[in-house]
Amino acid sequence: MAAGALVVAMLLTGVRATAGELSFEAQNILTKGTVELGGALGFDQATTVLGNAPSADRSAIFVMPRIGMVLTDPWGAGWWKGNVEFLVQPVFARFTRPFAAEAAGGSFIFAYNFLSFGRWVPFVDAGAGMIWTNLAPRISEQSTQFEFTLETGFGVHYFLTERLTWIMGARLHHISNGGLGERNTGINGVLPYVGIACFTPAWF
Repeated sequence: MAAGALVVAMLLTGVRATAGELSFEAQNILTKGTVELGGALGFDQATTVLGNAPSADRSAIFVMPRIGMVLTDPWGAGWWKGNVEFLVQPVFARFTRPFAAEAAGGSFIFAYNFLSFGRWVPFVDAGAGMIWTNLAPRISEQSTQFEFTLETGFGVHYFLTERLTWIMGARLHHISNGGLGERNTGINGVLPYVGIACFTPAWF
């Protein structure tokens, strides 16, 4: 009986300890100087709702590693309390429509993380970059293989542990050559994505 009581007491102590370890808020982790390492997988589908592209028959699978750093202390109060993060995001893409093609490049992105929702960290982001793609000049929209990108969207981190997060988001994604080629209609797309990230302790 005594041994059984001891086992039960040890189990209850372990449960309480685990609950205590899992009781945290993201705002205490995403502090100035924290580094993010992660990646995401997305699917970009072109749309003709925005711009004047002749076809929405453009789609690609995107692989997006990411490294970032929180740049600021929290701003504001209430639901909009948050901080600014800077991210570098390489991009590797495989177009599946209208035919097989590749793309590679990267973007610089600024994100605003909302810190008032416990383990959930909604964010908005925007960025710009460059890519190379052999989709052009085989499509009517673009005549150059080196292109500029613009993107903006929203998403959310969910902290699975004190350092590991699940990411889900969506962006509006634009590809064009900035008028440097003979053709520059541009490709506008919607890019939903999912991924994971790990946040290190603050570096400064």
